[in-house]
Parts: sequence; structure tokens; C-alpha cells
Amino acid sequence: MKLSLDYNTAQYTIRSYNVGEIVVNEEKLTRSLIVMPERLLRDWVPQNLEQLDLEHTRVVTDLDPEIILLGTGKSLHFPHAELISALARAHDVDFLSGQTRQIGVEVMDTAAACRTYNVLSAEGRSVAAALFMI
Repeated sequence: MKLSLDYNTAQYTIRSYNVGEIVVNEEKLTRSLIVMPERLLRDWVPQNLEQLDLEHTRVVTDLDPEIILLGTGKSLHFPHAELISALARAHDVDFLSGQTRQIGVEVMDTAAACRTYNVLSAEGRSVAAALFMI
């Protein structure tokens, strides 16, 4: 499926996704990745949800996003309870106010995560999409 936006100031935009590939800008990626409006981690270590562990979730939370989208592949599957709990306990510090705020976490299939990432990114939100291939 091709995706397009009228206006997006993000450095990284998901252009399309298909079985075994996600195109970010003009680059075709075939391994798990983390994409943010200003950053792209091209080879996130876990290649499927079964390989996801606490250290892998820490890589995402350490990027200090406002929202984490976890794209679980072709269909929606929830990670182990301890991983959801670790993500839910993750916090971000607002440097202007010094207040701590909880990072939002959404789990969805990868196609939905790609679409949601582009919408939130276009809104100027600090979003991290951690994506497993379809």
C-alpha cells in the first residue's frame, strides 16, 4: 500500500509497506526498525515479537518519545505482560517544566502502526514506531 501526506516536516516518513519491507523516505528496509521524525534505527535487534525482551524495549524508551507505537507484524499480537508493564512504567522528563510524564504505548499490527506514525509525525508529535516486518 502506498502512503502519502500533503505536508510533513519530519525528516523520516514511511512511504509504503508491504510483506517483508517498509520504505522510509526512499530507503527500502527489510529488518525490524525504529523510526522517529528525526531519527531512524535501521536494524533493531529483535526480528519478531517472540524475540522482544526488556533490553529491546529499553532501546525504544531511551529515545524519550511521547508515544511508542509497537507494530507487531501482519496481525496484532500483544507482548508478554512484563514487557507491556515495563513500557507502561517508562517515563519521559519535560525539560521545560522538569515534570515527569508517562510515555504512551500503543500496540497494533505493523500496517496500522505505519499509518499512525505518519499521522502523529505530521502533527509534530514525538513518536517512536518500533516495527516488525509484515
